[in-house]
Amino acid sequence: MGETALPQGNAGDFGFDAARLSRIDQWMESYVSARKFAGLSLMIARRGTEVFYRDKGLRDVKNNKPFQRDTVARIYSMTKPITSLAAMMLLERGLIHLDQPLSDFLPEFSTPSALVPGATRIDQVERCACPTLHQILTHTSGFSYSFNEGILPEAMEEQKLIFGPTEKSLARTTERLAELPLAFHPGQRWEYSVGIDVIGRVIELVTGRSLAEVFAEEIFAPLGMSETSFDVPEARRSRFAALFTPLSGGAMALNAKASGGDTLRLVDTPSKSPFLNTSMHSGGGGLTGTIDDYMRFAEILRNRGQYAGGRLVSPQIARFMMSNHLPGEIASMGPTSFAEQPMTGMGFGLGGAVVLDPARARMPGNIGDFSWGGMASTFFWVDPVADLSVVFFTQLSPSSSYPSRAELKALVHGALVG
Repeated sequence: MGETALPQGNAGDFGFDAARLSRIDQWMESYVSARKFAGLSLMIARRGTEVFYRDKGLRDVKNNKPFQRDTVARIYSMTKPITSLAAMMLLERGLIHLDQPLSDFLPEFSTPSALVPGATRIDQVERCACPTLHQILTHTSGFSYSFNEGILPEAMEEQKLIFGPTEKSLARTTERLAELPLAFHPGQRWEYSVGIDVIGRVIELVTGRSLAEVFAEEIFAPLGMSETSFDVPEARRSRFAALFTPLSGGAMALNAKASGGDTLRLVDTPSKSPFLNTSMHSGGGGLTGTIDDYMRFAEILRNRGQYAGGRLVSPQIARFMMSNHLPGEIASMGPTSFAEQPMTGMGFGLGGAVVLDPARARMPGNIGDFSWGGMASTFFWVDPVADLSVVFFTQLSPSSSYPSRAELKALVHGALVG
């Protein structure tokens, strides 16, 4: 078990009202007692000091094991900001630039095609430009996910092309992706996608190392993230959480209604999970780890690339990563609904969403806060105005099941009074 991520302080000394913070305890307890989440944990830090930590419920219902701060959880898409930071480290070394076409690294993308407008079959395509690294990092490349709606997602679902933990190597899965057309011409739309997995493969080719090695050596070791990896080794397995869903069907049906017979249907056990021994290094959704480890990562973003022992990226590169890279808000380029975040009032940086207007996003916060979540309902945000880092862990898929993220932002900002 790793050490706590940060020094600990009294919440009142950091602008929080104790009575208002207690509402968070009640909220967490209500999710457990209503069998919405089996267990959950929350960590709040301000100005580099941990001011609040709570956990409730169980990580393993069958064996009555508590959900604690050393619980190992699947963070799924909260892997994406880590991959994006690794790409920024290569950017500032002059090893990549964001206008480079993907084909510079992966020749299988040299002659890409995109579905024609209004296509009804996967073979209705036309030639298109190769997506750039910038388009891939910002989800404007034309790649998609199997849980999205449309012709390409249907083909991905049919081929089980999800960059999951038991798929073949990252190299082979990326080659399979290149055999399919893009959903649209690069730059035309915003659509959440496996693009960050493709960026992971680019990182491997540029560095000559596996993505797991790059993460371990370049990010996890410097930051002390000793409990984060693509699989769960023997030493951590007794602390690994179970994964639940409220759905009667697939747990990865991102936009499905939460309407199963059991609100906590077990879908991945700690003892038999595919994450115990993975064959895929998914930069888009493959990491497991603890809440303290992820707070270490959140803090490197809040500190603009700096940590106690040095610096991963310059302040300018960190600000660049967490700035809005779209012409406007996501809603101006994408569909009207999206499970991970609101689309109005929100822009998108490299690996995460950026608040442009809290009122339009309908969640309390500040302009410039940077955030992302994972399929198992985990969530984090870094608020540069309030000097705040928040990390929330649970294990319920899909993340669209309950409005926990919006509720949590209101609770935290409702307790911040100074």
